[in-house]
Order: sequence, then C-alpha cells, then structure tokens
Amino acid sequence: MPHYSYITRCESFSAAHRLHSPLMNAEDNLAIYGKCNHPNSHGHNYKVEVTMKGKVDPVTGMVINIKDLKECLQVVMENLDHRNLDKDVEYFFNKPSTTENLAIYIWNEFQKIYMIHANAPVRTARLYRVKIYETDSNHVEYMGEETPE
Repeated sequence: MPHYSYITRCESFSAAHRLHSPLMNAEDNLAIYGKCNHPNSHGHNYKVEVTMKGKVDPVTGMVINIKDLKECLQVVMENLDHRNLDKDVEYFFNKPSTTENLAIYIWNEFQKIYMIHANAPVRTARLYRVKIYETDSNHVEYMGEETPE
C-alpha cells in the first residue's frame, strides 16, 4: 500500500497593488475597498506556502525533490517580487489584485512551471494548496477548486 505525504515550501515577496475593480465605478470601488483603493497603491510583504501531495517514492523516500519545488516556486516569485501587481503582472491588468486572485495566479503559474521544470521522470506529486499570508492576521488558501457559476 503506497504512503502519501504532503510537503510545503515557503517563500516571501514584497509587492504593491491597488484594490480596484474595472467592473465598478470609482465610488463603488472606494466603498468596497476603502483605503486599499488609494490611487497611489500600497504594499505588502507576502508569505507564500506551496504544498505538494504525493506518494512517497520507495527508492528516494521523497514526494518531490525539495530542490525542484524550491526552483519552481522561485520562478513564480521572481515575477511578483518588488513589482506593482496591477501594472507589472498582465494577469491583473483587468481584474482586482486581491489576495484571492493572487492565490489563483500563483497556482496557475506554478502548475505551468512545474510541468516544464521538474525533472522527475514520473511526476506523482501534485499541487495541493497555495496559501498566502497578506498580513500576520489575514491569509487566503486556494486548492484549485472550480465551481460552476
């Protein structure tokens, strides 16, 4: 019987953003987002946790080589660190740069990079969760769920 395990890698990045939805007018944006809608943006020191789930390989004893996990996550972080999310990351050009949307972005980007970069002959590990701490008090978790609208 195979054994499953979870492995998590943590990284940090700093970025600026403005909470603003192009689908709402200026008054509604200000009412919903308050001071986070400031026209000159504001910043966060984000902490990101990416968790993989998989079978423990009987030969290596690993779910995924932590080196591969680290390298894949660092590629994603390079596109976010010291950026203005709304102006520098195309994904946010037409959607609010909320932490919820940021988690989805990191999930999608990590998946692409992992499929290209990870040099395991058989990838049994799969992305399980992206968790982002926007502040010490607030965090978002995304697990890849899609629900019908």
